[in-house]
This record gives sequence, structure tokens and C-alpha cells, in this order.
Amino acid sequence: MKKIFKSTLLFFFVTLSLSAQNFTISGYITDSGSSETLISASVYENNSQRGTVSNSYGFYSLTLPAGNLEIDFSYVGYHTKQKSFKLSKDTTINISLIPNTVLNEVTVTGSASNNNIGARGTQMSAIEVPVTLIKKVPTIFGENDVLKVLQLLPGVQGGVEGSAGFYVRGGGPDENLFLLDGIPVYNVNHLGGMFSVFNADAIKNVTLYKGSFPARFGGRLSSVLDIRMYDGNNKKLKGNISVGLISSKFNLEGPLFSDKTTFNISARRTYYDLLAQPILALVAKNEDMFDKLSAGYYFYDLNAKISHKFSDKDRLYLSSYMGDDVIYANIREKYENTNDYKSEDRIQMNWDWGNMVHALRWNHIINNKLFMNTTASITRYRFDMKLGTTSEVTRKNPNSYEFSEMSLGYKSGIVDYGIKSDFDFSPHPNHDMKFGIGYTYHTFRPGVQAMQLKQIQDTIKQNNDTTFGNSNILGHETALYLEDNFSIGSVLKINPGLHYSAFMVQGQFYHSLQPRISMRALINDNFSFKAGYAMMSQYIHLLSNSSISLPTDLWVPVTKRIKPMNSHQYSAGVKYDLKKIAEFSAEGYYKSMHNLIEYKDGASFMGSNTGWEDKVSMGEGWAYGVELLAQRSFGKTTGWLGYTWSKTERLFNRPGQELNNGLIFPAKYDRRHDMSLVVSHTFNERIDLSGTVVYSTGNAGTLALQNYNGQVVPGFDYYNNPISANSLPYISQRNNYRLPDYFRVDLGVNFHKQLKYGKRTWNLSVYNATNHMNPYLIYTSYKYDQNYMTGESTSWRELTKLTIFTFIPSISYSYSF
Repeated sequence: MKKIFKSTLLFFFVTLSLSAQNFTISGYITDSGSSETLISASVYENNSQRGTVSNSYGFYSLTLPAGNLEIDFSYVGYHTKQKSFKLSKDTTINISLIPNTVLNEVTVTGSASNNNIGARGTQMSAIEVPVTLIKKVPTIFGENDVLKVLQLLPGVQGGVEGSAGFYVRGGGPDENLFLLDGIPVYNVNHLGGMFSVFNADAIKNVTLYKGSFPARFGGRLSSVLDIRMYDGNNKKLKGNISVGLISSKFNLEGPLFSDKTTFNISARRTYYDLLAQPILALVAKNEDMFDKLSAGYYFYDLNAKISHKFSDKDRLYLSSYMGDDVIYANIREKYENTNDYKSEDRIQMNWDWGNMVHALRWNHIINNKLFMNTTASITRYRFDMKLGTTSEVTRKNPNSYEFSEMSLGYKSGIVDYGIKSDFDFSPHPNHDMKFGIGYTYHTFRPGVQAMQLKQIQDTIKQNNDTTFGNSNILGHETALYLEDNFSIGSVLKINPGLHYSAFMVQGQFYHSLQPRISMRALINDNFSFKAGYAMMSQYIHLLSNSSISLPTDLWVPVTKRIKPMNSHQYSAGVKYDLKKIAEFSAEGYYKSMHNLIEYKDGASFMGSNTGWEDKVSMGEGWAYGVELLAQRSFGKTTGWLGYTWSKTERLFNRPGQELNNGLIFPAKYDRRHDMSLVVSHTFNERIDLSGTVVYSTGNAGTLALQNYNGQVVPGFDYYNNPISANSLPYISQRNNYRLPDYFRVDLGVNFHKQLKYGKRTWNLSVYNATNHMNPYLIYTSYKYDQNYMTGESTSWRELTKLTIFTFIPSISYSYSF
């Protein structure tokens, strides 16, 4: 025991003496014009060839040997700043980088090769997309959309056309972790998935992880989308106002009272319901159907953030997001007989669903090597539907009064309360560590129905209230993680990590230890080989019947019968940074998924989780593929060219849970080929042009392509379905049909003009500029033909293609100041 103690002390003092020769440089990296912190900015010391990147709050810490240093501070789209000095003590250096506004191809700007996802970093299967490019990419109805742009990346698929669906490397829509300022968002879609909830005006940074997940992330199998909001400009008041075909939005930011406190607020709302009200009123008046008619649909998003700097070591952030979809209707019909009769009937509907996210963060620099961020948060998704009818009748001679009111309601949702602490620690020139702990208190609110009936007849009153459904389900989730990013010589860099999670629900306890590792072998300064492995576990499921996002989709936890999902993903590839031209990457992956759930044949979900365990089967899945990407993030021309070859399959062969007769079948969004080209070119300060070209193999679907003879079914409509009179449809297997290939070209142009007090921009864009008839869905239709001369008739079935999104032009106007 004494020998162990002495050895430990000796190791401690040796380490202390060695570390005494090292000193730490730390500080914040910000935008020179707004003091907005820059995420993943590169800090690179040229002599020792060691570096780091700023964290999610713009803080960096780099421990280096004493001596003469030459450090480059860089960020894509900004001028590189170099500092040369002699390091003899711990030093704080706060850096402000100047945006590159000069449209010159030879202007030297920050390169991504030195950050953690570049050629020198260990992280693979990750990509950062500049928000400026997201705003330029043409989308449907001209509405900037983060998820639709990310769908154009290799390894990401979008589901049905026009939707903001998100399918990453063969995973399902509920296997993606969407983080807004580090807090999960459960429902990321508006209007059935046509638009996402993320307002591009409020967003500072977007990073997508498709594999090799860092240990700090957990809870989903397939991807992590980390979105960070703007903090606010501490120099001056700035804003932006935009008006488009379907929505208007504004953004306002600036200092609050002093330059130590900033705010940023963004709001967006659609207004078709407001424009439709006069038309509905006119229809009701002319058609003489209703005395009052009011109905509509809209969605809104509100992002707000306040930050305060107490000192160089302490900062506080309060961020919020609220967004809803709302469908409403109010119909009134009145009738009055001047003699003795008067009646009034009403139908009212209020149907709304959406998210609420609030987070309070405290940043504290414990010392120049250790940074802490503590977050308390609440995130909620809720669905609330109310439908009511009232009828009132008054008679005279003799006097009588009748009143009846009936209302139906349905509520569901999920609420999470969370607290977590994350630490960044740089103990040594070759080590950058991250560790943390978090706890989440889940409240699952299954579908609860309520019915109320109230009747009055003269002096007799009658009331009936009925509520039925399931009680709230409570869950406790805990997570701990540790990861280390360390170098072995100048060639090899390794990022090992462990993520431990535990979940308790209804007396059932699950836990999982998930190893993660990624490594980089640097061939030269700009070329590297990378490999990684990640195990992930997931404790919640999304019950849904549809391929589009519906408000009745319900989140439910694991149970005694339904085990947690887990996955193992292996990936390897190369990264090459061809300076002043582009970055290139090629990556292959293999992912196995276990305890996946799918509905049994003929089963469906109707908005209640009652008995849902009996309606699903558990099985396995796997996906593998190759992804190629060429990306350019600087200069006049930016964008990327991406290609994916992939295959995704499922197997459900457990006894009593067989699907497809226990045989392998392709997943619904299995696509063999995906290609996308995204280009934005700035001609001058007045005009920039953007465009996208998308090609992919068609989605898989299940169709009855054959028939067999069967018995005549009494009461069947054989006139409209003549071929079914003596035959029944036969489905050979799940997803046995491949839809036609998908192709689309989008174009957009921006016209800018500098005004006396701001800048105005006109945007013209076209979705599906070639008017290609892409199938939204394929269905079977019955055709019938009769020869009236001979009396002979023939009938047949054929596949019919439904196309919704054809050539769609749009226009929008924005003014910034």
C-alpha cells in the first residue's frame, strides 16, 4: 500500500513539474462588429502544430509549452488574425475577427481544416452549414428552411416531397435529436412537415452529426442536429423585416441598457387565414348558408434571447422558443320567424399543437483551463383539440326554450424538466477533455378524451361530463459522459469517450454504457484519414401512422415489453482540404439497429396509446452506404456537390411478431442513389444567384401488384370497382414497389440595394423550375370501358401518379437596418 502511495505521489509531482513548463492561453472569439461569439473558431499554433476550437459559447483554452508562439485565429468567412508573442505565463487573449465583406477570390479567410470537423480534427460524419447559405438556397414558397437545406446533404433524406422530414442513414423520423441551444425540441414541423419550426433569422450556427457521435450527445440513434441561436448585438440596434407569399417575419437585436446586456428576438407568422376572412364572409353572405363563417389555419414561431455579462468569467443566458400550429372554425346559423320562432346553431373548433422551450444558462470560467456551463430547462410539446356544437331554440305561443351544448376534447403531449452541467477542460497541450452530468424528469401525457353534454328544456337542466384515457406516465433519465481529445505525436489524434444513461419508468429500470471513439491520421497538413465507432441508445418512441408529421403523433416511453432501441455505427473515410478551392470528403458507414418497432400488418394508431404495445412488432435493421461531398464555404461561389449510395433493410422475425413473413424487406425510405448540387454565386453587392439540382431513386412503397380469385363479398360496390368482382389484391411483400426516380431544379435570385437607412432585398425564386412531374404518391385506380354497339365491357386496374408540387414561383421582400 505504501509503495502504491509513493508511486502515486511521484507521478503527481513529475506531472506537476512537467506541466509547470506549460502555460495556458484562453479567452473568447467574437465578431468585431456585433461581439457575437463565434462557435468552432480555430485557434492554431504554427510552431508546435497544436490547436483547438472555441466551444458553443465562443470560449477557447489552449495549453502550450513556454516560448515563442505564432497563433492563427480563424473562422470561415472572416479574416484570419495572427498573434506572435513569447509565452511565459497564463495569458487571456480575447479576439475579435473581422468579417470578410470584400468580394475578392484571393482574400485569405479562415479555413475549416483546423477545426474539429476539418482535416486536422478527429470528428467525422459531421458538417457545419453556413446560415448565410441556408438563407440563399431556394425552397418552396420562398420560405427559408433549415431542414430542407440539410435534406440536400449526403446521408440525409427528406421523406415525401415538400415535407421537412428527416431520415438519416437509414434511421426513422423519431431517431433524430434536435437541439435548440442545447435543449431537445420534439416537434420540428409545421403544416404536416411542409415547413420546419426553425426560423433562419434567429439562428447563428447549424451542425449536423450523422455518426461518430461525441460522448456528450445521447438519447437518439441516427443523428444530432445542434442549432444555436444568436445572442444579440452589443454595439448597436439592428433589425430585419421580411414579407413573403405565405408569411411575414421580423428580427430585432441590440444592447439592453448597456453593452453588457444584449437581446435578440425573432418572430414569424403565416397570414392566409387573415386574408381569407373577407372571402369567407362574402361567401357566407352570398350563399345565404350561414350567418357567420370564420375559419383558417396559421402557424407562428417566436424566438427570444437575453444575455448578460457579469464579468470576464461569468455570463448568463435566458433563451426561449414558442411555436404553434392553429386550426380554427366558428360557424353560426340563425333563423328567426317574426311571429313565434327563433333558433341559433353554432359549430366551433379550436385545434392547436406546438412547442415551448425555455432555458437558463450560466457560463463560468473556473480557471483558464476549466470552463463550466450549467443549464436548467423546460421543453414541452402539446396537442389540444376542442370541437363543440350549440343549439338554441325559443318559441312563443306557447312559450318554450330549448338549449343543448356538446363538446369533445382531446389532449396529449410530453413535458421535460432538465438540469445539466458541462465542463471543458484543457489540462495539457495534447489533451482537451469534456465531461458532464444531466438529469431529465419526463412527463408523458397520453391521449385523454373529454366529452361534455349540457341540455336545458324550459326549467329542466341536465349535465353530463365524461373523461377517459390514461394517466400521466412519469420517467426519470440520467446521463453522464466523459470524452478526451488527445494527440499522439503530430500524426495521430484520438477522441475516445463514454456515455452512460439510465431510464426509469413505471418501476422498470434500463441503463446503457455506450462507448464512442473517433480517430484521425494526418497524412499531410490538408489530408487525413478518419475512422469512428459509436453506440447509441434510445428510450422513447414516436407512434405515428403517416409518412408526414401529424399533430396526433404521440411520444411514448419504453415499457416492460418494449425494450430500448440501440445501434452500433462504424464509419471510415478521408478528408482533403484543397485550400482556396474546396473541401472534399469520402466516407463509408455501416449501422446496425436493434429493437426497432413497426406497426403490425393491418394495425393503426388513432391518437391514443391504449394497447399500442399489441399493435407493434420489434425487430432489427441495418444500413450501409458511401457518401461523397465537395464543399466550398468561402469566396464568391459557395455550395456543395454531394452523392450517396446506400441500402437500408429491416427484419422482423421474432416469434409472434413476424412482419413480411419473417423475411428481409427494404425500409420505406431506402434509396439507392441520392445526388444534390447546391450553388450560390455573388456577382456583386447588388445581385446574387442560387440554385439546386436534386436527383434520387424513388421511395419504396407497398402496392398490390397481383390479384387472385376470391369469394364474392356481399354489399361490395362492384360497379365502381368492377375488377374486384372475382379477384382480390395480393401483396407479395412490404415495400415491394419502387416509385419513379425523383428530379427537381430550383432557382433563386436576390436583388439588393443600399438605402440611406438600411438595405432592401427582393427575392425571386422558382421551385421545380423544369416542372418535372414528381410523384407525391402512387395509387391503384380502376378503369371501365363499355362498347355500346356490341354491349361488351372491359375493366382493368392501373397505377396512377399524383403530383402536387409542380412549377411554383414565389417572391419576397426584406428590409434590414
